Amino acid sequence: MAEPIEASAVADTDIEKAMQEDDNGSTNPSLTSTHKSPSTDEQEVSPPAPISGTLDAVPDGGIDAWLQVIGSFFLNMNNWGIINSFGIYQTFYETSLFTSSTSSDISWIGSTQAFLLLLIGVISGPIYDAGYFRTLIFSGSLFIVFGLMMTSLVTEYWQAMLAQGICVGIGAGLVFVPSFAIIPQYFARRKSFAIGIAASGSSVGGVLYPIVFHRIEPIVGFGWATRVIAFLALFGFVVSNLVMKERAFPKEKRALIEHQAFKEAPFSFFTASMFFSFAGLYIPIFYIQTYSIQSGIANANLGFYLLPILNASSILGRILPNFFADKTGALNMLVPCALAASVLSFGWIGVHSLPAVIIFSLLYGFFSGAFVSLLPSVIVGLTPDLRKIGTRMGMCFGVTSFGVLIGTPVAGAILTNTGKYLDMQLFGGCILMLGLLLMLCARYTRYGPEIWIKA
Repeated sequence: MAEPIEASAVADTDIEKAMQEDDNGSTNPSLTSTHKSPSTDEQEVSPPAPISGTLDAVPDGGIDAWLQVIGSFFLNMNNWGIINSFGIYQTFYETSLFTSSTSSDISWIGSTQAFLLLLIGVISGPIYDAGYFRTLIFSGSLFIVFGLMMTSLVTEYWQAMLAQGICVGIGAGLVFVPSFAIIPQYFARRKSFAIGIAASGSSVGGVLYPIVFHRIEPIVGFGWATRVIAFLALFGFVVSNLVMKERAFPKEKRALIEHQAFKEAPFSFFTASMFFSFAGLYIPIFYIQTYSIQSGIANANLGFYLLPILNASSILGRILPNFFADKTGALNMLVPCALAASVLSFGWIGVHSLPAVIIFSLLYGFFSGAFVSLLPSVIVGLTPDLRKIGTRMGMCFGVTSFGVLIGTPVAGAILTNTGKYLDMQLFGGCILMLGLLLMLCARYTRYGPEIWIKA
């Protein structure tokens, strides 16, 4: 086995390679375009620091490398996968356990999970950089499994918020950044594709866990149904903790915040875009089941399967766009996916039949799935000094987390106050469209008006 090398060496050589040629040996226009943000037009971008490793040191395949993808797959299955499954709990809590609580109140539990996942990811990044990869995934695993076990015992709303919202959310935040950060240590040319496969674990969890809960809850009750999910998560975490390991260690610690970043128009526009996009992204995911059941489109049994259908289609949405992003550019793949998600969110207003709601779930699942898997690659293209990618990812995640936190509760409050899904659907579509417009501004200020350019 190759000796461990500096993390910065791996990253910098990978960056140098990308700056010189793509997989076909042609110049990479996303990094050599003359269109830069206004803040970098009049100055030279300093080159990466001297390095001590080579690109050949990255395995770019092999048993150890693919074991990391498997481990990351299970980590994502049990962080975003559990969060993507909250729709089944939203419906169960509204109809059975917390009938006196409003839709908005209950959705705060799920949005708190996602908020903490992204916010704590800002902190777990520097901890990962300090060499505590295994500590992060082990402690995160404990938090998530413990939180699920405690969720199985809840009888009141505040207990669910503590166990499911906060405890599971903290655990998810601890494993989120390591689950993706480990992959570039083992992959170079196929890095985006490997990340896409790992990210698909969240969709698999979003399919598996709702089905498990729905099938066994009537038989064994809420408590044991949730415990079974906890044991499944425990199995996945055992695999991840056994097979995952670092092969590179950081040369220097990175800062939590780079103040210069928000003075650059492309990064600022894109970060604002993610705030609004993620605020609207989870509204259909949280409410598609209750909408279909309460509108009489589907009965309770059939309406349940809409969430697994949505999450199943997002598996392809996380893999296929990443596969093509290596050729077209990540931002060029994300823009049409964001446009489709925005149009579908407005189109949800006209969904009044069972075939229509199934088709909506399939399409929305696919296009919404691209957001999480393409986000890191887009930030790479918007970072002039490529040594600061980790810091900027953390900053973008931190801002995005607040959008995730408030989006679905605001939607629930609109539904509670008006009693109409139409107002909630309009709200979701409008903020997704605003996110798309800001995304286009980021593309224009970084790459200019050219359409046929890798971005």
